[in-house]
Amino acid sequence: MTPVTIDQHNWLRNTFINRLQTLLLLLFIGGYLALLGWLLWGAAGVFWLLILGGLWVVFAPTASPQLILRLTRARPLAFAAAPVLYRQIEELARRAELPRIPDLYLMPGGLGNAFAVGSREQAVIVVTEGLLRCLDQRELTGVLAHEISHIRNNDIRVMSLAMAAGQLTGVLSTIGQVLLLVNLPLLLVSDLHLNWSAVLILLLAPTASSLAQLGLSRVREYEADLSAATLTGDPDGLARALLKTEQLQQFSWRRLLIPGARLPEHPLLRSHPPTSERVRRLQELHGPEYVDHSHPACTGIFILNR
Repeated sequence: MTPVTIDQHNWLRNTFINRLQTLLLLLFIGGYLALLGWLLWGAAGVFWLLILGGLWVVFAPTASPQLILRLTRARPLAFAAAPVLYRQIEELARRAELPRIPDLYLMPGGLGNAFAVGSREQAVIVVTEGLLRCLDQRELTGVLAHEISHIRNNDIRVMSLAMAAGQLTGVLSTIGQVLLLVNLPLLLVSDLHLNWSAVLILLLAPTASSLAQLGLSRVREYEADLSAATLTGDPDGLARALLKTEQLQQFSWRRLLIPGARLPEHPLLRSHPPTSERVRRLQELHGPEYVDHSHPACTGIFILNR
């Protein structure tokens, strides 16, 4: 690790913004769900949704790491195969004050990717073969710190709760639309007036909830970047890793051969922020001694011991 002076002013400002945005997005997701409950069943609907939400927060199960690992064909990475990687994870987990060192798994594939699953007490970090081939030790440290930050910040649980609320929002929206269709003949032959605002809220609910979940995911990525920089003391290591992994994705076979795969997605429809913006925010964490870094080429030297 190459420690540098972290600009505390920029770090505190961005951390405050990220946490405020997280709170507002969670309030929006929960508030929209409560609004649907009120439209369908009045105050009783809101009451029971609050009860259900409280029970979910307390007892919500996290997705089984083993199930996800089987689906991705990831396999345990032995200590003898990557001792340096394990020492990095152990040190980062100690700095993050995790109750348990995450397990390390290797997923086949040329794309540079890494993700974390599980909880603080039962976490797994998965890295791809392409990531290990592409990144050097400094950059891998930044990526591992990013994933450990997700674990420390309970982002996996936060996103699971947001996803559950989004799914319930979709169910309530469907119920409301079905009730509307069933009662449409009565509305046509009676003097009852249809509340078009309520109808619009029902129709837009799934889309609004999905966009809010994507926005929440992007905010949590920004927060994990900031946390990773404080764990390593090296914002530039993660910035270089982000640029390299973007290179890998740009030249993947899927993007080269599948029509439309190279078309850029709208920022609102992405689960991750633009790499350029993530790199810019990481650069802001440098003190006055910052030296401009070049655009790194994908020439990693990390080799697994066979």
